[in-house]
Amino acid sequence: MLMKRIIAALVLAVIGIPAMIMGGLFYYALIMLLLGIATWEYGNIFRTAGYNAPTVFLVGGVVLLVGLRAYSPILAPACLTLLILAAMTWHLFDYEKGRNLAAADFVVTVGGIVYLGWIGAYLIDIRNLPDGIWWLALVLPAAWLADTAAYFVGKRFGKHQLTPRLSPKKTWEGYWGGVIFGTAGTAGLALLWHSLGGPEVTWWQGAILGAALSTLSTLGDLGESMFKRQAGMKDSSQIIPGHGGVLDRMDSWLWAGALGYLLIIWFFI
Repeated sequence: MLMKRIIAALVLAVIGIPAMIMGGLFYYALIMLLLGIATWEYGNIFRTAGYNAPTVFLVGGVVLLVGLRAYSPILAPACLTLLILAAMTWHLFDYEKGRNLAAADFVVTVGGIVYLGWIGAYLIDIRNLPDGIWWLALVLPAAWLADTAAYFVGKRFGKHQLTPRLSPKKTWEGYWGGVIFGTAGTAGLALLWHSLGGPEVTWWQGAILGAALSTLSTLGDLGESMFKRQAGMKDSSQIIPGHGGVLDRMDSWLWAGALGYLLIIWFFI
């Protein structure tokens, strides 16, 4: 299992790192593809739980919203508004045709569009910032380092459950190991990227950014666990060997992307 995880991570890195560096269409297309697959998985999770979020509407809405955030961000709020109204209309017809859970279905549909489309699009917004590649190379590794360290520290030293109902295998030891490694790693990356021509971010500023993201991005992982627990599922899909689904990999990225973008524009730019 560990070897599968390592091989899958290397393959993702081979695809993802060049896309991050190149930016533009290559990066936008990759993010839209990943979020589109994650949205399809999200819909499947809730269908398993007994809800009906229409796949075409859900995935199409997320991809459209992310695409507009990439190319015409001024239109994105209007698009989100129209998607919510269209979702209401869709589920009104469903209820009229006899679907008694149509109101709950509407909440699931809108939740997916907002969470995966609007929140997910912050991964586009970070790359579009001045020095966006450098900021992206600080924000995402903070989540990756925290996730990886939490896994290994928890596996070796974990004794006290972090969230017994949501994710029984997660431990406080693993969580704090992730925070420590995420904070220290982001501080080191801030120094490294600045020495290579990146933005002027000191080690302690990098540490603060890393600490914030490492501390909070775990909530994205736990949030997805909540979805899966309600549906009685272990993974969102089996697309990525050893990792599960795309949503299983992106759950913490969503929080890191949104919070990272806000912290950058509030305190660094």
